[in-house]
Amino acid sequence: MPFALSNGINLYTEATGTGEPIIFIHEFAGDHRDWEFQVRRLSRSHRCITFNARGYPPSDVPEDVEQYSQQIAVEDIAAVLRHHGVERAHVVGLSMGGYAALNFGISHPEMLLSIAICGAGHGSDPARRPQFLDDSKAMVTKMMSQGMEAVGKTYLSGPTRRRFAEKDVRGAAEFAERFASHSALGAALTTRGCQLRRKTIYDLAAGMVDIKVPVLIVAGDDDDPCLDPALFMKRNIPDARLAIFPRTTHSVNLEEPDLFNRVLLDFLGAIGSNGEAR
Repeated sequence: MPFALSNGINLYTEATGTGEPIIFIHEFAGDHRDWEFQVRRLSRSHRCITFNARGYPPSDVPEDVEQYSQQIAVEDIAAVLRHHGVERAHVVGLSMGGYAALNFGISHPEMLLSIAICGAGHGSDPARRPQFLDDSKAMVTKMMSQGMEAVGKTYLSGPTRRRFAEKDVRGAAEFAERFASHSALGAALTTRGCQLRRKTIYDLAAGMVDIKVPVLIVAGDDDDPCLDPALFMKRNIPDARLAIFPRTTHSVNLEEPDLFNRVLLDFLGAIGSNGEAR
């Protein structure tokens, strides 16, 4: 069955390959298809699991904002893993998915082999947070009044996205097309329930220090809002390593798929089946 059930909500999921399981968690602007470059390469040696978050068809789109939160996103990851019969997995998340991966690591240490937290930290800087909140609220209004395509024209062309189109015109266009196909209601409620309410990276410090598995932190050097949070995580997670991709903005796995795959495979190759560094 392609759908995992999480507290009454159906989540679309795919699994490819065999071996140690990896679950990939997509960013706010993306969906499970963003991990195609990774699935094609890593499924040669691993069982690769992807899914669409709630609010992202063909997953269900609950109409109540209380059905969306950071903790609910964490429990959705656990539900997808259980659906596929996975007890412990490598957890890889980008941006919104990176936040979810970190929170999942704090909440469900028993289900971890490792964590890769990529492009996470937008909205964490105290000085910029009021603007982040205002911009997010304005985006919700625009989504509901003008739709996803109109939002994408500005949201996907900002300074934290610009390198993607410079490097890969076709890939950026495909990404924008996928964004435009998303549910405006689902995206708006995800923003209201998760992004506007979640703790910042800095607020999660107490949980970070208890993470026992190896952690990979990835950021693009032109994704400015994520650089300080990446360093903060590196300093506070006991067994963390940090990779900064040069001339790269937010969607690190799409902008630099070969480099991302190589770094991730090197990281996974250094971890034993018990989740400990070799």
